[in-house]
Amino acid sequence: MARFFLTTAIDYANGDPHMGHAFEKVGADCIARYRRLRGDDVWFLIGMDEHGQKVARTAAAENLSPQELTDRVASQFQATWRLLGISHDQFIRTTSEPHRLGVRELIDRIFERNPDDFYEQTYHGLYCVGCEAFKTPADIADGRCVIHPTRTLEEVEERNWFFRLTRYQGWLEEFHRTHPTFVQPEIRRNEILGLFRQGLEDVSASRARLPWGVPFPRPTSDGEPQTTYVWFDALPNYWTASRFPGSRASWPAQLHVVGKDITRFHCVIWPAMLHAAGLPLPEQVWAHGFIYFGGDRLSKSAGVRLDLQEAISRHGADALRYFLLREVGFANDGNFTWERFDERYVADLADGLGNLASRSLAMIEKYRGGSVPEGAPSSLDDAGARTMTAYASAMDRFDLRGGGEAVWELVSAANQYIVQTAPWSLAKQGKDRELDQVLASLARCLSRIAVLTGPFMPGKAAELWGLLGQNATLATAWQVGEQPEAAGCQVRKPEGLFPKPAPANS
Repeated sequence: MARFFLTTAIDYANGDPHMGHAFEKVGADCIARYRRLRGDDVWFLIGMDEHGQKVARTAAAENLSPQELTDRVASQFQATWRLLGISHDQFIRTTSEPHRLGVRELIDRIFERNPDDFYEQTYHGLYCVGCEAFKTPADIADGRCVIHPTRTLEEVEERNWFFRLTRYQGWLEEFHRTHPTFVQPEIRRNEILGLFRQGLEDVSASRARLPWGVPFPRPTSDGEPQTTYVWFDALPNYWTASRFPGSRASWPAQLHVVGKDITRFHCVIWPAMLHAAGLPLPEQVWAHGFIYFGGDRLSKSAGVRLDLQEAISRHGADALRYFLLREVGFANDGNFTWERFDERYVADLADGLGNLASRSLAMIEKYRGGSVPEGAPSSLDDAGARTMTAYASAMDRFDLRGGGEAVWELVSAANQYIVQTAPWSLAKQGKDRELDQVLASLARCLSRIAVLTGPFMPGKAAELWGLLGQNATLATAWQVGEQPEAAGCQVRKPEGLFPKPAPANS
């Protein structure tokens, strides 16, 4: 059994969960569920980034303490992840004591192993509170941060500890050269290589006069207490997770899932920090794209909003999960529109899989009393075997859209198989052997589809699995998918697996 420690970026605790947060968690959850399906020992970590200037300001604006704000926000996020069926094993909060101690331990390790990696400097620069980062000229367009163009950059001058990132540029370039799949997809790797060509700069490791955060282990030489810079606090959560009671997180992680806007932190700064501390690096970073709403990037500050709760309630959590991974994908940027969401729900789920399950199971009930008959393999079984291979190949590459496409090719093939074989005609003609073959093939196909859709739509897949009368545990039923056996299973016809929405009033 292979160990698979999977993480996502921890969400910043200054607002409600939104579609961008959900997109990342749904994609990572699909990967986690697929790895469990293949028999891996998965530990799936998500959580909250709860320190920093932006949190402190948001709390003050609401007349709350920062801890009161983060407690409320963390509760809202956890409730949303339950609603979306996110199967995380651990929810980390950077305000937790084991994390705070771990951050200080990591910084102390760097001081002990490479004492010259930290140095003091009075720094004057432009700071984006939205990013919680100082901005270089390459990060600024028209005097604004390219990530948060509606925010005003703040001029900041203070004496801080800095991390000597420039010392590690050569090592980082060599590491990325010899580990070409460390950051994927390829377009993100090329962006990181571009950063090296521009040249790295040292980065702030602490902030002065910012009480809401992890105290930096050492003051500056003028005696000014320092607070750990928020990224030096947030990134170590992947490493500190193992310090929590009951955690089975074991460093290094096999995969970090993050957004494309924070690859510099995860593929440059984080590896350098770990190397400086004498710790192994994660095996891979997957950087997904952004979701756009009607062509505009989702942005609370720019007023481009897509209500997450409305999207979940429209067709259900599983339908939203499926749409995000099949329509948007998990590599490049993608677009969300209500019209396209409705179209794919009806075409793929209601008329596609829902219709297939309803027709197939209704015929088994009608012609065989609900008991799946013995039946020889057919062309549909051959199509199912090919689907398993294509699906595994895509999912192993984190091509979640490709995995979904493989399954729905099988759904289409099964619906076409019903048309071609016309089971109702076979029953009318008394061709019991041929009818048994068709019904058994359809039951086996549906078993495969339930297994393969589990990572995408865990609730609906489990519902279909129950209708098929299978005894195995769906979450680990990969072998059933490879060699499905349905004969003798007692099935039930679904009562609207994916009900069609009511027509709009004219």
